[in-house]
Amino acid sequence: MRAKWTDLALEAQGSAPVESERLPCGIERTVVRITTHEAQQELGRPMGTYVTLSCPQTMTIALDMRRALSCELARAIAEMLPAGAKTVLVTGLGNRSVTPDALGPRTVERVLVTRHMDGCLPDDVAKRLSSVCALAPGVLGVTGIETAEVLRGMTGHVQPDAVIAVDALAARSSGRICSTIQIADTGIAPGSGVGNHRKALTRQTLGVPVIAVGVPMVVYASTIASDAIGSLVRADGGSEDDEEKLASCVSKVVSEQLGDLIVTPREVDALVERMAGVLAQGINMALHPLLEADEIEQMMAQ
Repeated sequence: MRAKWTDLALEAQGSAPVESERLPCGIERTVVRITTHEAQQELGRPMGTYVTLSCPQTMTIALDMRRALSCELARAIAEMLPAGAKTVLVTGLGNRSVTPDALGPRTVERVLVTRHMDGCLPDDVAKRLSSVCALAPGVLGVTGIETAEVLRGMTGHVQPDAVIAVDALAARSSGRICSTIQIADTGIAPGSGVGNHRKALTRQTLGVPVIAVGVPMVVYASTIASDAIGSLVRADGGSEDDEEKLASCVSKVVSEQLGDLIVTPREVDALVERMAGVLAQGINMALHPLLEADEIEQMMAQ
């Protein structure tokens, strides 16, 4: 039973120190730092820094909010990139044929790749570009190859200074679907959010720093049921113990009847496209800081 599972460090923060601020643009920026082995065991996550950007959940985020999210994402990535990084590999994790899991591949399609342009651009343009390459390696069930194996081969050949891995996540709260971005300097375990654990992508496995960028796209049905029961118990004046017992019972019944059923919004197609654009723009701004946003858009359109 995975009713309480979440990929977001913010939702499982425990006793880890948290820094939170409300930005003028309306985005809430939260930083969770896991610095001890005790906190690592409590949260079930590796030591490192987890930055969360949250905005109000709506089906259509205003253009100004999208731009602000991209700018804040770029700032968070830039802070985690190793100093003097010259080449970065961006990888989109997930199955492009399954819409809630297609965020990574669709983001990579919009990343401005430049590694192959060496010597092909005017000097005034080339000196403002970084070396960026991108890959969507697919999933084990389609390729028969572990994502970690593919990326180990790629990093060994390309020898990037860092890897940025984009993936869809699972959240504890349905209100975080497509309204929250998590950036972590700890790497990522593909498929962990839906109980499909694969070999982790970390500095230890790939040999270079791995920055994970993810957006919650699903929640567990058992989590929703538990939350609903908890709300009813609180409304009737029940104790926390009553709430926990009933929620656990309902969660167990739902899991036994439906298994690890996950839920995603019916507008998931539009939501994935929207967030892929936000993530790609933020990644492009972080990796090509000398280019203006409109210049990036023009180069992508060519």
